[in-house]
Amino acid sequence: MIRRLYDWTMGLAGHRNAIWALAAVSFVESSIFPIPPDVLMIPMILAMPWRAFHIAMVCTVASVLGGLLGYAIGHGFMETIGQPVLDFYGKAQSFDELAARFNAYGGWAVLVAGVTPFPYKVITIFSGATALSLPLFMAVSVVARALRFFLVAWLLWKFGAPIRDFIERRLGLLFTLFVILLIGGFYAARHL
Repeated sequence: MIRRLYDWTMGLAGHRNAIWALAAVSFVESSIFPIPPDVLMIPMILAMPWRAFHIAMVCTVASVLGGLLGYAIGHGFMETIGQPVLDFYGKAQSFDELAARFNAYGGWAVLVAGVTPFPYKVITIFSGATALSLPLFMAVSVVARALRFFLVAWLLWKFGAPIRDFIERRLGLLFTLFVILLIGGFYAARHL
């Protein structure tokens, strides 16, 4: 099933309405869809490098809006399904403790999920379930998703096709290292 979804998504990259398909994939990937928008974005930018930053902007806006849907899903499921289940098992207190811990560092979780291969949709839903501050969630989502998509767009615009293999194989590792360095820098600045 995943392979068919991947092939279907790749086929959209060459379609005349590819930008709308990219927006749709970016939107649903942030809440439920398993295939990241990069599989559409990369071939589109390679085919039209002069539109790289426009494509990245479409990806960013649609992804952040999709993240808002994920937040709403988390918030709605928690009220209708999650809370009764937790109450039945006597775990409502445990969730409240986890939610408080998550919300203390939730902005970082959104940032990390937004730029690394960690499924962003998991954090969008969990952010809604724990009632993470919506303005914080939205602000960090904009920064994280823009960072991810504009960096990919810039690399493809600057280096073209040879960078495609590098991006597809190592982008997750590079983003993870970037986040570790970013957090380490904040930690060092705070404690030194």
